[in-house]
Amino acid sequence: MKDLTNGSIVRHILVMTPPIMAGMISIMICQLVDLYFVSGLGDAAVAGVAAAGNAGFLVNGLMQVLGVGTVALIAHAVGRKDRADANLIFNQAVALSVLFGLLTLVAGAVLSRLYMRSIAADQATIEAGTVYLLWFMPALALEFVMQVIASALRATGIVRPAMLVRVVAVIINIALAPVLISGWGTGYALGVAGAGLASSIAVAIGALMLLAYFRKVERYVAFNPAQWRPQPHHLKRILNVGLPAGGEFAMMFIFMAVVYYVLRDFGAAAQAGFGIGQRVLGLINMPALAVGLAAGPIAGQNVGAANAARVRETFVKAALIVTIVMTGFMILAQLKPELLLAGFSNDPETMDIAYLFLRIISLNMVAQGLIFTCSSMFQALGNTRPVLLSSATRVFTYSLPAIWLSTRPGFRMEYVWYLSVAATMLQAGLSLWLLHREFGKRLTSAPKEAVPEQESAEAVAPLAREPA
Repeated sequence: MKDLTNGSIVRHILVMTPPIMAGMISIMICQLVDLYFVSGLGDAAVAGVAAAGNAGFLVNGLMQVLGVGTVALIAHAVGRKDRADANLIFNQAVALSVLFGLLTLVAGAVLSRLYMRSIAADQATIEAGTVYLLWFMPALALEFVMQVIASALRATGIVRPAMLVRVVAVIINIALAPVLISGWGTGYALGVAGAGLASSIAVAIGALMLLAYFRKVERYVAFNPAQWRPQPHHLKRILNVGLPAGGEFAMMFIFMAVVYYVLRDFGAAAQAGFGIGQRVLGLINMPALAVGLAAGPIAGQNVGAANAARVRETFVKAALIVTIVMTGFMILAQLKPELLLAGFSNDPETMDIAYLFLRIISLNMVAQGLIFTCSSMFQALGNTRPVLLSSATRVFTYSLPAIWLSTRPGFRMEYVWYLSVAATMLQAGLSLWLLHREFGKRLTSAPKEAVPEQESAEAVAPLAREPA
């Protein structure tokens, strides 16, 4: 356990950010490797795997519910030096992760084909997507437990082990992908089933490694089967913080759907250019997102420690770092977008659209970085409802005008991007105002979260023999 209530805040952020970012990049690389080897199986296989991947986006929303709630409440408990409550929250989150994992497996078995029929264009795509989902669902189910363990470690200031496990899992996935998909060395190709199986095997090995590390090294929080029995009060505490953050994924899903809808009349090149630009934008946003994820536990522990000044300082330092980083990327995107987009497509029309998209969208990079930072601060404060409110405001202030404009004569593609910039800046301003208001309510006296004495006493008893 690392005490984040003392020491340099900037140093804490800079130490925690690279491992977090490395873990996110490794996941993206894993997805690209799967698509690379699946592409040799034909268009139907690629379309099926890509379409099936959207189901993983919804599952990630559930993972966000668990991860955000676990990080916030355990960080508060660590700041209060309340080890009993930290362990109780962790074990209740473990119970929820097992439940969500089992529900994911059942839903995958029952609904995979129905889901693919609702979105796929032909039977071959339906078959490829269904097969991939059935073999990929064990990976998604195991991710819930990994998310809880990694979140508990991050709340206590430990991020490197989860990153290393992610990297190892990606290496295993990359090694298995050509063997299972294309039959390298075995002569027995499993096709899209091999892509799902490679991911499931890699995640299973990663989960075992993380579990082994946690049981052997971690001492502040620990598995306690006696605390796995669902306790409604504590489950509610986790969900109250996590559910609004999970709802943000739904808002993102709606936002992206509207973008593709309003671009439909501009042809495949427009949608391809947007897709390329959006992927590059995701890479550019990773440093800012990683800074926000690092700042969350720091602020959370200080909320628990009732150190209002240090919570505010965490926000200021994180926002300053994010602003510097995103300003640099904005300047690069304005002056040399080809350096960021090189190699993604040989089609001049597609790349011209991607350049246009990146030049315009880069105007809101600083605003997007501040949104990430504010979101992490709301999580640290234990109130994520403002995050959902600001995301919903952005979606609706963008979606309704965009759909209306797309029906008007003279509608141009640039209007989509400029409207997105305006909506993002509006969200950033709203997020900053909501955070200022929340700071005023929560940090005036910074009261510690109440935990019933009887529950704390019961929680600490099984840990009396554990080393601190």
